[in-house]
Parts: sequence; C-alpha cells; structure tokens
Amino acid sequence: MDCRVLSIQSHVVRGYVGNKSATFPLQVLGFEVDSINSVQFSNHTGYEHWKGQVLTADELHVLYEGIKLNKVNHYDYVLTGYTRDVSFLEMVVDIVGELKGANPSLVYVCDPVMGDNGAMYVPEALLPVYKEKVVPVADIITPNQFEAELLTGRKISTEKDAVEAMDLLHGMGPDTVVITSSDLLSPLGEQYLVALGSQITVKADGTKEKQRIRMDIPKVDAVFVGTGDLFAAMLLAWTRHHPNNLKAACEKTVSVMQHVIKRTINYAKEVAGPDRRPSPAQLELRMVQSKGDIEDPAITLEAVLL
Repeated sequence: MDCRVLSIQSHVVRGYVGNKSATFPLQVLGFEVDSINSVQFSNHTGYEHWKGQVLTADELHVLYEGIKLNKVNHYDYVLTGYTRDVSFLEMVVDIVGELKGANPSLVYVCDPVMGDNGAMYVPEALLPVYKEKVVPVADIITPNQFEAELLTGRKISTEKDAVEAMDLLHGMGPDTVVITSSDLLSPLGEQYLVALGSQITVKADGTKEKQRIRMDIPKVDAVFVGTGDLFAAMLLAWTRHHPNNLKAACEKTVSVMQHVIKRTINYAKEVAGPDRRPSPAQLELRMVQSKGDIEDPAITLEAVLL
C-alpha cells in the first residue's frame, strides 16, 4: 500500500525550505507526497530580496475541498511547519481533524515553528492556537528548546527540566516529542549541541512504556535554512520504519542531516573561495546530491538512552 503524506508548508522557486526541503527526501524514501504551498516565494527570506504570494485560510480550504470532492482525501500522515497566520493554522487543525475522522491511524507530524534563542518570530497570537488546538491533535512534535518552553510555560535549564517539559508535552497530546536543539551543555563539551527525545509506546499487553534519548550533535559554524523542515520530514519517515524505536529513528534522522549539512558546507566553502563567507545562495542545502545518504544514511552518531 502506498503511504501518503499531506504536507502543508512553504514553497520557494529557488532553493530548499518548507515543502522543497521535505518532498524530495520523502519521495526518495518511498512516500507519496501531496503538497499544499502555504506561501510561494522566489526564495527564502534570508536573501537580500524576496517576492511572492501567501495562501490565505480560505484558499487553503478551497484546495482541500477539491481533494475532498474527488474522494482522494485519504492520508496516512500530515506534515506542517512554519505558519504566520492564526486563521490559516486553525484551518489546518480543522483539516487534520477531518482526516483523522476518516483515518483514525493518521499520524500528524507538527513542527511548531514560533521562534528561537528567546525570541518569537511569528505573531504572539499563534501561541495559544498551538497550545490549545494544534498540539492536542499532533502525534509527533519537533520543537526547539524555546518552543518547548513556550508550549509548556516551563524554563529548561537542565536535562531534568527538558525531560519534565517533554512529559508535559506528552500530557498535551503527542506520543513522540523531540526537542531538536537546546542550550544545554553536552557532556562532550561546548562544540556539541544537545537534542532530546521521548516516545510513549504501547506494548502488546496494553501497558505503556517510555523511551527517552539524548543526542550530542557536533555544531557547525554556518547558518542553514530548511534544516528544521528536513528534520521533521526525516523523523516522519524513520519513525515509520522504526515505529517503536525512537533511538534508531533519531539516529537515522540526525545522520541524514549531518551528511546533507557536511556536503553543503564543503560545497559552499569551495564556491565562495578562501576566507570568504558563503552567501545564502551558496548555502542552499545540497539535497539532490545527497540522495544516496537520504536513502541509506551511514550512522554518524549514537543516541544515549536516558
């Protein structure tokens, strides 16, 4: 049976962000991907110039109605990322609710993109919508530390705080929570970034068990765009291949990321020339060139069970 994903994310003509970051890797791994482009921009907004259009909640509804009228609205997954508009986000929740009604085993993967490093870069009005409407219907969420703090109202200063925050997020709905990046100090030193994950699984006898992991990921000195979108897409794929093993799913997800980032930074440095900082165009993810790594990633790090 085909596994079909409805991905509601940004689209760019040039480069890799949103749907452009998620679709190709998912297709390479055998998923059918139906894309709704929440925006259509010339390129991501880290460039000097960008132009384009934004899809309204009503336009999203019209597209979904078309799919529904043709009775092809059966999905196994929904994937969403960056949204700036409250009514658009509420429409997404309505669509997810309807799709789950049609297929109760549908998995909703949500990257609750709101901000980073202590600052929100979406309107504050989105936070209550995420807290009260989106997270309760999500199955897998991928916040960064700041977003996890916003959603739970709890400050994360230690690994224990992070585990408690993940438990609070489980209590709000999702069985799988991955804090994709944090300011926590890695046991391996300052050159590493700490990510954490927690998954509740139901055993054959009906009892629940929880797997918690920590990943220490080498830091890279460059700004990439579209990596969060790739992370959420790969977590969707690898949790399907390893449904009750978050450790294996995250190891493969992070390994894909590292292969793509390494290839990208090597290329960017080469084309920028010695002692020159690469431009946003040169730092676009080397996605097509990483096809082999996406399909079968060599594992670059081992997650630690907590």
